Amino acid sequence: MSEVIHVSVDADGIATLLFDRKDNVMNVMDMKFMTELETAVKQVAGDDAIKGAIITSGKPVFAAGADLKDMEAAQERNQNLPLAERLKQNASLSMLLRRMETCGKPVVCAVNGIAMGGGTEIALACHYRVVADNKSIKLGLPEVQVGLLPGAGGTQRVVRLVGVQASAPVLLEGAALSPEKALKMGLIHKVVPQEQLMAEARRWILEEGDPVQPWDKKGFKVPGGAGAMAPAVGQMMVVSNAMIQAKTFHNMPAPKAILSCLYEGAFLPMDKALQVEAKYFTLLNMDPVSRNMIRTLFINKGNADKLMHRPEGVAKTVYQKIGVVGAGLMGAGVAYSCAKLGIDVVLIDRDQAAAEKGKAYSSKRLEKDIAKGRMTRDKADVILARIHPTIDYAALADVEIVVEAVFEDRGLKADITRKLEAVLPRQAVIASNTSALPITELAEAGQRPENVIGLHFFSPVERMPLVEVICGKKTSAETLARALDLVGQMKKTPIVVNDGPGFFTSRFIGAYVNESLSMVTEGVKPALIENAARMAGIPVGPLTVSDEIGLDVAYHGGMQRKKDAGAGFKATPTFLLVEKLVGELGRHGRKNGKGFFEYAADGSKKLWAGLAESYPLLPTQPTVDEVKARMLYSQLVDAAKAMAEGVLLDPADGDVGSILGVGFPAYLGGPFSMMDTIGIDKVVAECDRLAAAYGEQFAPPQLLRDMAGKGQTFYGATRITPPALSKA
Repeated sequence: MSEVIHVSVDADGIATLLFDRKDNVMNVMDMKFMTELETAVKQVAGDDAIKGAIITSGKPVFAAGADLKDMEAAQERNQNLPLAERLKQNASLSMLLRRMETCGKPVVCAVNGIAMGGGTEIALACHYRVVADNKSIKLGLPEVQVGLLPGAGGTQRVVRLVGVQASAPVLLEGAALSPEKALKMGLIHKVVPQEQLMAEARRWILEEGDPVQPWDKKGFKVPGGAGAMAPAVGQMMVVSNAMIQAKTFHNMPAPKAILSCLYEGAFLPMDKALQVEAKYFTLLNMDPVSRNMIRTLFINKGNADKLMHRPEGVAKTVYQKIGVVGAGLMGAGVAYSCAKLGIDVVLIDRDQAAAEKGKAYSSKRLEKDIAKGRMTRDKADVILARIHPTIDYAALADVEIVVEAVFEDRGLKADITRKLEAVLPRQAVIASNTSALPITELAEAGQRPENVIGLHFFSPVERMPLVEVICGKKTSAETLARALDLVGQMKKTPIVVNDGPGFFTSRFIGAYVNESLSMVTEGVKPALIENAARMAGIPVGPLTVSDEIGLDVAYHGGMQRKKDAGAGFKATPTFLLVEKLVGELGRHGRKNGKGFFEYAADGSKKLWAGLAESYPLLPTQPTVDEVKARMLYSQLVDAAKAMAEGVLLDPADGDVGSILGVGFPAYLGGPFSMMDTIGIDKVVAECDRLAAAYGEQFAPPQLLRDMAGKGQTFYGATRITPPALSKA
């Protein structure tokens, strides 16, 4: 009995292959899918009564692509599999689709919903592609975004349909294409109203049905030519390769492999070209980059989006109205994001003008959308009407959650907590937006610490996907669940951490910045530091980050730590550097046009020459690899410490948070995936080397030493139980 591909044949001899999994809400493509599709293809090819076939979906989404969880698990299972066997497995879907397009019967793909990845590859292997006229439908090949390439013929069929030059952006960017864009490019044949989709598929089979693909006909040539035979194509290949490596610094193997498929495959007959594609797919599949990216950006992120840390037994809250106190950049961003999603927001600040200014932030954003045609005036007015600026805390009397987003000042936040408790329902959640202030301490300012939690949003709120959820020592399970409900309703990705200095993301990026600034004080060239960061795959250099955040912010934070520590305070090289730049020289960063960089009126910048006068350069500069090691390993050690201290609940939180929140290189998969890839024993050895050379900040915690001794990892069959969970 079929569970995935359901075959029916009508009176005209047209077979419908309905892709409709009974064991999954989504049409994922796995071994069961391939087994049943192979049986269906044999039936179509072998039954003389069948004139042709239509592949369509019984679900709103045509196909969800490959099952990435199964793929990640297979990567672990197949580590010791002979290369020839891995190649055969990886080519199995490609070979199956090739048998389908050469089965001797015309096959139509009737795309009724989103068909990204494998769904698009199925369509490309059909002789006729018709798509419903629906704005929600997207086609495309996004495999490059997980360190892979389309492995079921995508690279070879796209190039034969639209040529090498037009193929490159489709495959190298992995963009989602609308039906109209795909039609204009020549990837599909026709777009019709939804209700005419199947009729058009049947019409083509009965009136035009051609069972031979263009590339299987004598005399076929790739549009625009191939390789050196076409000078423009050859030039494009050279330039594209140079641009890719300039952008990725050889950290991402997938774009280069895709270019290789385009270049080599375009010269060859289709069957040979598919073998080339399978070879490069297998190389990428064996590379840790794809595994790290799949695990973190899809599996771990997907689990986080499903609120994996949400306590059971707490009824789900769907918010109709929330409160936001503090109408500055963060509070205004929260208000805007919620209002766009249909949530009413009471926006409070110290005076009416400040509250109105917070609402004006949303107005400006919406005006930009209107100007670009992405938003109608009527819809924008509805969104703005949901934001209610006021100074009256009594307006919060019926809300179930308030996001407090005022300046990072303990006294101010404590005062607001008391004001909120005076008007809020007893069970209401108070969520403090803070990047570092201890939630446990903030909660003690009120009478209901169990209702207080941290929600660390990132700026700009409407664009940044991550929210760091911080549990204080007395935060209740109900409060955590209800805070996660808001994050989920805002369509953000949450990570959950326990309270601790800097939580996770702030201390994690702090380790990177501190080590980088320490190098400045040692006489390492600032340009070398900035460029090494980019070469490591970090999107923004540490000196740029410091200027953007504001050196004065770091200065005030350091002075607060100095005050808190009293006589026991020990000034670090970074503290002294920031103290000099801000306290003595008034260099606050981009905000006042001078920091590590000098900023011109036109927005351009150059490194401040005076830095070398205060910190003379070393006569012999370290290698790029050494600078990169200091940056990355400072973060690996800090992540391991956060795990050992019970701040992190799961390595998945650290990996997702590091990439989505503070720009850790995606190709490494996050600090814990990176450590597993290197090997924990090798990480410990390198940490010991760096500690001996540069200081105890690189000393690995005992957790890593114990893991190395026991052969443990953060993921897989030998994964550890995180200390935060083992203590629970």
